[in-house]
Amino acid sequence: MQQTQLKPRKVDFKFGEYISQGIDLMKKDFGTLFLAFIFAMIMGIIPFCGMMAIGNFYKVCYKLDKGIPVKADEVFNFDDFMPYFMFQIFIILGFIVAFIPMGILMFIFNNNETISGILVIVYMFAFYFLMFYLLLQAFYIPALITFKKITDVKAAWNISKVMTKGNLWTLFFFSIATVFLGELGILLCGIGILITIPFVYVSHYFAFKDGLTQIEFDDITEIGQKI
Repeated sequence: MQQTQLKPRKVDFKFGEYISQGIDLMKKDFGTLFLAFIFAMIMGIIPFCGMMAIGNFYKVCYKLDKGIPVKADEVFNFDDFMPYFMFQIFIILGFIVAFIPMGILMFIFNNNETISGILVIVYMFAFYFLMFYLLLQAFYIPALITFKKITDVKAAWNISKVMTKGNLWTLFFFSIATVFLGELGILLCGIGILITIPFVYVSHYFAFKDGLTQIEFDDITEIGQKI
């Protein structure tokens, strides 16, 4: 995507369009997308490279979408390693910090199984709620790293938080819908999942593409709109 200034704002999230566009791109060049996804899975085996591999898969989607010649093996690219590495480090640290209070409570109530069991249930419910809440707010971070080269994870987080404002439920149901459609491949003797799972990421690509387009700031366009 063309590098432009960004003006973070709430995104008009077009749930149905992204799914429809994802299906259309899959039809356009399924072979390249399939191989690129397989390569992304292979690259994901390397420690701390999983998210970067998916980011590179989004780049393949972009080129196919724009009609730019692309090869599936372009997934094997390490240009964005550091920002994705830092993003994953923050996630890991967040998990560690989140479990510290539970460890303390379990230690305090170690001799009372009833209270300990209740605390575990309540804490895990709160933990998963907070985890999903934060992950939904971070929805656009991969796009900001991959397409806008924002290497400061904190800056990407702040932008993503603004973009997702008021859309968290929509994002949640979009994620559920795409995962459900992606896992339909399990019904095809298991191997079908390799055909349907790439669709999840392709549809996310279109959500990222549209979201970034909506927050791109161009002085000339802005002046024209005011006139």
